[in-house]
Amino acid sequence: MVDKAKSITKIVAFGFFVWLIPFLISFLFYSPDGNVVIDVFLFKTIMMVLSTGVAAFFMVIFFKSVDGCYLKQGLLLGFVWFAINLSLDLFILLSISQMTIDSYISQIGLRYLTMPIMSTALAYIVQHKDQTKNNEC
Repeated sequence: MVDKAKSITKIVAFGFFVWLIPFLISFLFYSPDGNVVIDVFLFKTIMMVLSTGVAAFFMVIFFKSVDGCYLKQGLLLGFVWFAINLSLDLFILLSISQMTIDSYISQIGLRYLTMPIMSTALAYIVQHKDQTKNNEC
C-alpha cells in the first residue's frame, strides 16, 4: 500500500511542477502591463514546446521508478496530469487572462491531451521492453 501512495504522491507532485514551471517561465514573455512582448503565435509555440519538454522530463523520472503495470501507470499519470493542468489553469490562468472557457479550451486546454498520449506511448514502450513483467497486470 505504501508503494501505491508513494506513486500517487509522486504523480501529483510531478504534475504540479509540470504546470508550474511553464507558468512561471511564461512571465518572461509579458510586459509589466500584461501584454505579450513577442508574437502571440510564437509565444504559444514556445509554451507548447516547453510544456512538452518539461512533461517528458518528469515522465522519464517517473518511469524509472515504475517496475510493473506500465500501461496502467502511464494512463494514470497522463490523466492525472491532464486534470491537474486543467484545474490549475481554470483557477489561476483564467482569472489572470480573463479568457472565456470556450477560448481557453480551444486555445490551451485541448493541448494538455498530449500528456496522456505521451505517457501512454512511453508506458507501452517500457512495458514491451520488459516482457517479464507484462503478465503481472
